[in-house]
Amino acid sequence: MSWLWAIIVGLILGLLAKAILPGKQQIPIWLTVICGIIGSVIGNSVASGIGVEDTRGIDWIRHVLQLAGAVLVVWIGDILWAKVRGRPRA
Repeated sequence: MSWLWAIIVGLILGLLAKAILPGKQQIPIWLTVICGIIGSVIGNSVASGIGVEDTRGIDWIRHVLQLAGAVLVVWIGDILWAKVRGRPRA
């Protein structure tokens, strides 16, 4: 079930990242989910590195770091997707 949870979290974080980024992103939903999952892993790694991966209650700092990672990865993914598809980014 952890893979299903990773997909759900990746979808939510990816969609939030697309909403935060200005303009229209050209990446498809499947790539948004993958970028969200990768961003979540990056955010968890950063949280572990600074020592906030496990706190009492809701881990707000970890969640913010996961979202920041997703925004970064979606932004990079959108640029790469546009280059691969041969379309300039809008």
